Amino acid sequence: MDKRIIIHRARPDQRKTKPTDASKLGFGRYFSDHFFATEFDRTNGWHLTRIEPMRLLQLDPAAICLHYGQEVFEGLKAYHGKDDGIYLFRWQKNAERLRNSCRRLMMETVDEDFFGRAVKALVLLEQDWVPRAEQCALYIRPTLLATDPFLGVRPGDEYAFYIIVGPVGAYYPQGFDPVSIWVSDEDVRAVKGGLGEAKTAANYAHSLCAQQKAAKLGYAQVLWLDAIEHRWVEEVGTMNIFFVLKDEVITPPLGGTILPGVTRDCVIQICKKWGLKLIERRISIEEVVDSAKSGDLREAFGTGTAAVISPVGKLSYRGVEVTVNSGKTGELSNRLYNYIIRLQRGLEEDPFGWVERIDGLEIEALARG
Repeated sequence: MDKRIIIHRARPDQRKTKPTDASKLGFGRYFSDHFFATEFDRTNGWHLTRIEPMRLLQLDPAAICLHYGQEVFEGLKAYHGKDDGIYLFRWQKNAERLRNSCRRLMMETVDEDFFGRAVKALVLLEQDWVPRAEQCALYIRPTLLATDPFLGVRPGDEYAFYIIVGPVGAYYPQGFDPVSIWVSDEDVRAVKGGLGEAKTAANYAHSLCAQQKAAKLGYAQVLWLDAIEHRWVEEVGTMNIFFVLKDEVITPPLGGTILPGVTRDCVIQICKKWGLKLIERRISIEEVVDSAKSGDLREAFGTGTAAVISPVGKLSYRGVEVTVNSGKTGELSNRLYNYIIRLQRGLEEDPFGWVERIDGLEIEALARG
């Protein structure tokens, strides 16, 4: 098994024009000049490991991932920060979650060291694509899928692992302004024993129907309830969810149906370090609505890599709309957002050991392993 990374640099005519207006980046629209790729089979293990110019993937029409859904992915970012450095944030948690997702879908996986070297080498090669503007970053999308051609339901024997990167701005058009969410009490995201805790394409495809319903009603996101009683809050479409109820910060516990978000874990650890009363417990949608009406619900916010912290300003459940914190960004939401984005850029002291500056590393050393 040879995990050395061979680097094929793009010719000048293969390079793209970089976007120059950070305010128009959006999210997921632009991609850099190169991507990382490697392949697996039972004889050779992971091999043909390289970084090469961006191109179309070559997949057999009978590839297992296209027919039986063996596909998982991750999302993380690289940041321009202190002293013009380039920083990664908690990439080890993404490597861990990728491995856990692969285990759930019976897929081959990659170890933490290999994952880290691949991410760092590609980001360093594409460091000119890392935006310098505030609220912008280089988004990193590792993906792993089964590629062997076989029309039968079984785990794959051949896999591809690749990483693409591209500059992104704010995830929501309104930026850090509070979003409105619609509670789905018909569609469900996941059940215990299913794929809810895995970051796999199937979960997101399944969410599109309810997301479209929410959009038609004028809401930015869907809030999912549990699949059995349609009562207990689980998570938002692309984020985990937190509520500030009186003097407590509450988030639903992980139990196999909720994605273990990296930002979720950050918020839990930060709140505890700040001495706040952070509780992981079940919370019903009735409790959320009633506390919003009474004023006991001081804040609600989502957490995720894309938006970091996303305050919730309105919530609609069975035709009843309630306002959270007068539709304004709450004090804790604002404090967490500013603290995390400064941490990610090396601008805050890092008591957690989450931040790694990588611009001093050599691509050749990473490629050799």
